[in-house]
Amino acid sequence: MGFKNKQKPNNNKPSSLLERNINMIFPQDTMSLVGDEHDIPPITVLPPPPPLISSYNDRIRPLLDAVDKLRNLKVMKEGIQLPTIVVVGDQSSGKSSVLESLAGISLPRGQGICTRVPLIMRLQHHPNPDPELFLEYMGKTMKTDEVNVSEAINSATQEIAGTAKGIKNTPITLVVKKKGVPDLTMVDLPGITRVPVHGQPENIYEQIREIIMEYITPEESIILNVLSANVDFSTCESIMMSQSVDKSGQRTLAVVTKADKSPEGLLEKVTNDDVSIGLGYVCVRNRIGEESYEEARLEEAKLFESNVLLSKIDKSIVGIPVLAQRLVNIQATIISKCLPNIVKQINEKLNLNVDEVNKMPKNLSSVAEAMAAFMQVMGLVKESLRKILIRGEYDEYPEDLEMHCTARLAEMLDGLSSSTKITEKANDEVKSGNFLLEEIRVLEEAKGIGLPNFLPRTAFLTVLQKKVQGISQTPVDFMNKVWGYIESVLFAVLVRHCENYPTLQCSSKRAAGNLIAKMKEESIFRVKEIVQMEKLADYTCDPEYISVWNRLMLCQDTFLKIVQGTLKDCLNRKETFMEIEGVGRVDLAHVEKYKDVALQAFDMKMRMISYWKIVLKRLTDSMALYLLFSIHNLVNEDLEIEIVNELIGYGGGIERMLEESPSVAGKRDRLLKSIKLLKESKEVLAKIMDRIAVIE
Repeated sequence: MGFKNKQKPNNNKPSSLLERNINMIFPQDTMSLVGDEHDIPPITVLPPPPPLISSYNDRIRPLLDAVDKLRNLKVMKEGIQLPTIVVVGDQSSGKSSVLESLAGISLPRGQGICTRVPLIMRLQHHPNPDPELFLEYMGKTMKTDEVNVSEAINSATQEIAGTAKGIKNTPITLVVKKKGVPDLTMVDLPGITRVPVHGQPENIYEQIREIIMEYITPEESIILNVLSANVDFSTCESIMMSQSVDKSGQRTLAVVTKADKSPEGLLEKVTNDDVSIGLGYVCVRNRIGEESYEEARLEEAKLFESNVLLSKIDKSIVGIPVLAQRLVNIQATIISKCLPNIVKQINEKLNLNVDEVNKMPKNLSSVAEAMAAFMQVMGLVKESLRKILIRGEYDEYPEDLEMHCTARLAEMLDGLSSSTKITEKANDEVKSGNFLLEEIRVLEEAKGIGLPNFLPRTAFLTVLQKKVQGISQTPVDFMNKVWGYIESVLFAVLVRHCENYPTLQCSSKRAAGNLIAKMKEESIFRVKEIVQMEKLADYTCDPEYISVWNRLMLCQDTFLKIVQGTLKDCLNRKETFMEIEGVGRVDLAHVEKYKDVALQAFDMKMRMISYWKIVLKRLTDSMALYLLFSIHNLVNEDLEIEIVNELIGYGGGIERMLEESPSVAGKRDRLLKSIKLLKESKEVLAKIMDRIAVIE
């Protein structure tokens, strides 16, 4: 029996390594076996492998489209996290090869870190046989193709992160619309390395870790952890990072690469799961050399079928097609579960921003509007000041004790307590042993020709004037302190109510400062007048004066006996001490030599103690009443008049209120942009919410 091969030209390039090997032996067009008795039928060649996965059905595709649109709208800037598959792995773990196998395109390769910025890969099944690829970054869109995509990514990376080997957290989006690719959106992050190479910053590890943690920390993120089969999984940095945010592993899926190079023990690694990978493992063989992606998948299938060790691994966790299907299902599930909460977050954020914009002042466009705004602001300022300075209400500042003004002013008035000052002065006299010496000296200097033992009024006034002069600075200091406090309160209220009108705020603060300065000057002049009046005369109609003086004079007999040396103690010794109300225990031994004026000095001292209480009380009452009167005028009349004069007189008048501050304008612009973005996001979700189906 003889064999005869008749071969016709074949212009169809075999689509796989398996096909080429078969065709080399049996040309498929005219290959036949001719025998004496019968012909052998032609051999059928194996077809190329099917697409990785069929496209999403009509229920699921809109979900992924919606999330991609939200990501394009940059809704994550509003603090709203989107479901994301985040690809992490140690350097040289085969991460890029896995992504290439899923996308069917070549990504940048080379020594060190190839991925230097986050790469968002949006894969979309595309029925058209001609693929569409383009990059989006920094507001730009760049078309590319399968041949030049790697170079385009490198160019965009250099534009973002520079030509050195540093990294930057500014993403590039690669859109791949290609027939047969799975509908997936993934974020590829820089590979983890601990040792910086030449051209990399010393803290390269910390920079990479910061980027990775930002992406994998949100609960909405699915972590695709790429591990090399030839390493101990528990020592991988990527595992340590993912476990730090996903201890149970419920959102971590592991891809084991280089299965063909290290098949020993791989079955035990993925079966024992010592590192808690909740979503399980998928073992793959990446493309080698010049293999096409279809050839690589055929070789992968043969490897897990024929290898003695790898064939024992369950077929449900091996191969790129299985990985694609797992990712599609996981992505669909997480999107379905997260979208209702995303809708809720968008609505809450939108309502919050709308409320905040509504609370902002209207953007003034005319003098009439400016005048209305001015009157409204002044009304609010005056009402706040009436509450905190006059009525003692502090509901506007419940936690700020400094703004509880009536209580603080009362504390300041309490500081002028007369009893404290008298006690301090008396104690000084007692401690120094000078009791009555001042009165005796004044009486001796006031002697004249006349009746003996008569208390001269000039002597009393002399002592009184000296005491008044001693406290003359106290009312001035009090007024300085009070008006300084009122000024701070006034500024706080004006800043609060005028914050949206910078011109009015400046003018009102300047007017308030000028007004406070004038009122403080008037108050100081007023208290100085009161002090001067107290020096001119010794008068009161308060019956307490006589009452106190009579009570103090009850110990006059005891005083005389001590001065005259006739008072003896129980041991028959001469007594020199006595107890005086409001003064305490005093030693009178030094008074004996002034017997002729001692009684007059004692009487004058008791009168002065009685009257001095009246003086201090009168000073305090006068200052309190004058202060309340001044505050009332300030709130109800003076402040508004001063601000109007300042606003008009400074130039521009009410028209200057039309100017909006840069901070307010910036805030308004940010809020309006945010509202626009959130409304667009809400519309995107509204169109597909009725089609959401939870994928189990």
